[in-house]
Amino acid sequence: MPGPEQTVPEPTVEAGERRTREQRTGEQRTGEQRTGERRTGESADVIVVGAGPAGSTAAAHLARTGLDVLLLEKSAFPREKVCGDGLTPRAVKQLTDLGIDVTEEAGWLHNQGLRLISGRRSLEFDWPELSAYPGYGLVRRRADFDELLARKAASVGARLVERANVTGPLLDERTGRITGVTARLGEERRPVTYRAPVVVAADGNSTRLSVAMKRYRRTDRAMGVAYRTYFTTPRHEDRYLEAWLDLRDPGDPAGRLLPGYAWVFGMGDGTANVGLGVLDTARTEVDWRELLRRWCDGLPPEYGYTPDGVTEPIRGAALPMGLNRRPHYADGLLLVGDAGGTVSPGTGEGIAYAMESGRYAAETIVQALARRTDRGRELALRAYPQALRSAYAGYFALGRLAADLLGRPRLLGAAGAAGLGHPALLKVAFRLMVNLTEPNSKDALDRLLHLLGRVAPGK
Repeated sequence: MPGPEQTVPEPTVEAGERRTREQRTGEQRTGEQRTGERRTGESADVIVVGAGPAGSTAAAHLARTGLDVLLLEKSAFPREKVCGDGLTPRAVKQLTDLGIDVTEEAGWLHNQGLRLISGRRSLEFDWPELSAYPGYGLVRRRADFDELLARKAASVGARLVERANVTGPLLDERTGRITGVTARLGEERRPVTYRAPVVVAADGNSTRLSVAMKRYRRTDRAMGVAYRTYFTTPRHEDRYLEAWLDLRDPGDPAGRLLPGYAWVFGMGDGTANVGLGVLDTARTEVDWRELLRRWCDGLPPEYGYTPDGVTEPIRGAALPMGLNRRPHYADGLLLVGDAGGTVSPGTGEGIAYAMESGRYAAETIVQALARRTDRGRELALRAYPQALRSAYAGYFALGRLAADLLGRPRLLGAAGAAGLGHPALLKVAFRLMVNLTEPNSKDALDRLLHLLGRVAPGK
């Protein structure tokens, strides 16, 4: 793996793509320069800040078209991220569209569905076979997963630069438009400047680049949290992702439901990822690490989720949900993934939507840079927020409603809370959680959820 002082090896790029790139930028670069030589004044067609799932997906799709893409990652791979490590068929589709080998021989654990547990009832739901999505999910550790995506982007032409800590935007003093970024490279934190007419912020929930461009988080959108650890367990090859819906604080005498769920995802390597996701922390003050410990203590001992079986400390992260940072495009900057709040407010699922947003952004940029006038490019770029709204506004509105009901026991009521264990309601919960519908399906629930997702208020 290249260190901070090393040159990233030049990816293989077809000759036609390389000629297109050079013609577009008007530069006949040497091979060494194309590999992302770390020098002040580096330029590109597009800069992507952050090599997580959203950033790497955007960079890969952009680079495939022949655009010159700089992918800047503040850390060095492999690096850890807090996540459940479980991928639904939505994410599988994005991976296969990128040309990534997702076979078990390539290190993925396949799963066939979701097991929902509420009260004393446990039901298993297989992933549906749909025209748009495969009928299986995946599990893979994030440290490995993120690096695989970043290397894929590099293999199709993106110039990946690790340990490039972006410190701020470069702005056109006349228009306020972003024209590049400043960064510090390597352990010595050497200052450099990168320039591009379009920049993608994929730098996570903290998204310092977005904040510097005055893109602030919406306070009317819930902020969730996720905490997880790993245990050695005989259940490590479970072919179902497991979600426990009746998440309660064992220390609460009233036993009130929390707006979220706990999960157990077998990793296939002798361990399981065990965690909890809370979808709205505004009305709940809980020691989340202690809650996860207590929840694990209540599981059957034969599962192995005991202090002796812990392999990694509990880690947590914020979940920016419901498109909670806007505008998603303005002044040359697009927000993708956690930077744009693309986590589902109903489930906390983030990877699939991060990758999808990265693809939407890439498609928008490709069309924009093909325009012949500044006005045409700007009009094309402004289509990106609408693409996000069309894809997610209705479904995310339903998710906010579901999380709100769970977070307000008086609204849900005792009967409603008990009803979570009813098979019909668990089926509805499953379909809402996975967001997998067939538009032309004859199934009544499938058609209803698709309709609700289209008409639910997105504001």
